[in-house]
Amino acid sequence: MEGAEFRGKSLAATARDIADGYLSVNPLMLKKLMPDDYKNLYHYLKKIQTEVRSEKFPLHDTMSIRSRNMRLHRLHNAIIVLQHIARERRVVLA
Repeated sequence: MEGAEFRGKSLAATARDIADGYLSVNPLMLKKLMPDDYKNLYHYLKKIQTEVRSEKFPLHDTMSIRSRNMRLHRLHNAIIVLQHIARERRVVLA
């Protein structure tokens, strides 16, 4: 899984940037990736999604709740777009 890069960053760093909102996933961005990179990016997105979900839920801090939910929303949308483009290009992700 190591070695693949996007814009000079590893795919793990790219997945974190997507979760934090610094980068958005769209078909033009994914066009530059190789089929193996689709699988690796999908793996990292799912891994970060699991990490965010496993963090302790902030019960009384509305800004933290909103931040957590936005991260999950961005990750979910990125995974959906990635799955759609991979299906179009006939790349098996799982």
